[in-house]
Amino acid sequence: MSYQNSYQNAEFLYSAPDLARCPAEGGAEVAFAGRSNAGKSSAINTLTGNKKLARTSKTPGRTQLINYFKVDAGRCLVDLPGYGYAKVPLSVKKKWNENLSTYLHERRSLKGLILLMDIRHPMQDFDTMMLNWSIETNMPVHILLTKADKLKKGPAKNTLLSVQKNLVEANVIDLVSVQLFSSLKRDGIKELVGVLNNMLVADEVDTDQYAEPEPNAVDTCTDPNVDSAPSGD
Repeated sequence: MSYQNSYQNAEFLYSAPDLARCPAEGGAEVAFAGRSNAGKSSAINTLTGNKKLARTSKTPGRTQLINYFKVDAGRCLVDLPGYGYAKVPLSVKKKWNENLSTYLHERRSLKGLILLMDIRHPMQDFDTMMLNWSIETNMPVHILLTKADKLKKGPAKNTLLSVQKNLVEANVIDLVSVQLFSSLKRDGIKELVGVLNNMLVADEVDTDQYAEPEPNAVDTCTDPNVDSAPSGD
């Protein structure tokens, strides 16, 4: 059976260096987060069918911007800064943590989180931190075990079951779901679309237009840390 992927209409809106310069509250958004080598940009590009929508820094984890992609008048996908791979000062990482925590705890338009993990290295410290922050706010989280094509079907399924078992033991399975995903093979898109549709339920979305970029907002096209090539993560 065919399905409709409205996220193929997504287009770049703008980038904000911090929460204060995100779009005005009023619409609904789902954020994508993950370590800088988890394949986040590739997953967004695969979902939207646009290889150049989410761009990658020349140095993985270097870009420190909150990137907004508009799906329609009232809905956005949000690409949060990658974490944990770039060799940046501890003070910079601390600032990233503060921004992420503030965004997850205070952003009223945020309806859910897509948390990406390399299937070969799931549930790292950053992943646990993001899960805990989301659970504190009772926010739905969907885990993408990315790069599933790197493992054979048996080991990939075993990793999926292991993560599911951890969620059950932590008593958060009602709030956190998980699936396999491969950008290379384009596997898992339909399931992800279904999750996003549930997070962004039409009758719960304020259809006000997202605000136009503030004068001090940053366009990724002018960010020196951003490469115009599609992500290879």
